[in-house]
Amino acid sequence: MGDLFSDAGPRVGVPLAERLRPRRIEDVIGQQHLLGPGKPLAVAFHSGRLHSMILWGPPGVGKTTLARLMADAFNAEFIAISAVLAGVKEIRDAVARAELTRAQSSRPTILFVDEVHRFNKAQQDAFLPYVEQGLITFIGATTENPSFEVNSALLSRAAVYVLEPLSAGDLAALFERAKAAALAGTPVDAAAKDALIGYADGDGRRLVNLVEQIAIAVADSGAPAVDVAFVERTIARSLRRFDKGGEAFYDQISALHKAVRGSDPDAALYWMCRMLDGGADPLYVGRRMIRMATEDVGLADPRALALALDAVATYERLGSPEGELALAQCVLYLAVAAKSNAVYVAYGAARSFVREDGSRPVPLRLRNAPTRLMKDLGYGKGYRYAHDEPGAYAAGERYLPDGMAPMHFYHPSERGLEQRIRERLEGLRARDASAAADEGPDGAG
Repeated sequence: MGDLFSDAGPRVGVPLAERLRPRRIEDVIGQQHLLGPGKPLAVAFHSGRLHSMILWGPPGVGKTTLARLMADAFNAEFIAISAVLAGVKEIRDAVARAELTRAQSSRPTILFVDEVHRFNKAQQDAFLPYVEQGLITFIGATTENPSFEVNSALLSRAAVYVLEPLSAGDLAALFERAKAAALAGTPVDAAAKDALIGYADGDGRRLVNLVEQIAIAVADSGAPAVDVAFVERTIARSLRRFDKGGEAFYDQISALHKAVRGSDPDAALYWMCRMLDGGADPLYVGRRMIRMATEDVGLADPRALALALDAVATYERLGSPEGELALAQCVLYLAVAAKSNAVYVAYGAARSFVREDGSRPVPLRLRNAPTRLMKDLGYGKGYRYAHDEPGAYAAGERYLPDGMAPMHFYHPSERGLEQRIRERLEGLRARDASAAADEGPDGAG
């Protein structure tokens, strides 16, 4: 397997990652599912047929490098813009440059757009006519799912290639290359190497940057060797990759939610700790647990909602790290609590019905009558005060709009407290049925 970076020799002031950037496709490490013999990008390179594409993957796995290598392989003009900083003006400038290149040399132009998901629909649409004309070959890089972040029109004109985080083996090979370039002659023990690879978390650029930091520290301190203690002293704790607005963020939230729903306390605690370790706002995690308490536990254990609210309040009062223990207690309770989504389902069914149904008037007997005029108009007339009825229940009374068929949105589960709620509702409905039978078919007793 080749190295991710191919050393082009030391250059003063140039970051190590740039000095070690690959100069040939054969030197790229990882992504063998795309670059191995007979794989899609390898075929594209060797066939000489350039095409528009979206490179989707986490940071530091070679998206920009691949785009640059394509420009070299196809002798194409390479124009790079960042969607974070660029706008329509930069797009127009790039198009003008591509037109000039075609007029002067007939060379193709690769327009590389980093973080393409940051462009809005109008900005993304601006590329389409030039892609269709063949003026530019569009290569977009994104850390987000293109299905959601890239316009369908642009997506239909570009192949999507998914790049994967670098494996531990890939990073080990990269480490050796970076060490030879920046730490030649300085021993690095195996534990320190493993620690750096762990901190990199699949991100090749991060690993190279870490090695560069170690090299600077060695030069400053005169340390004869690098061990784990030296690494820990030198590098401020580098949290695992966690884009708070990106797909990895929502994937971990989803995993946390599903672990709670699946009553797996260990998995739930693991994903919560992964999110906190990755830089997630603990209060955001707490808000998600409040949602879980209502959506997945519900009335099977109403204490869950109170515990979630208390956990958030505790964190607000104590902060990190003490307050995180309250969040841990909460996530474990949610995972082991009896589960019911009956409230969630009932709410959805009721909302759907109301959205599609007409606006029915409130029956007069259910209306409040704070004024004499309202009483004269019949507001509140015939209302049965439940507390005056046997068992504090007005058997046979209806609280839905007149003329509306009986609705049963809420169906309690047979788990936890909802089992008792279910039994009570069944008993009340039986009393309603008995009261209706006593009234007779015409409503007269």
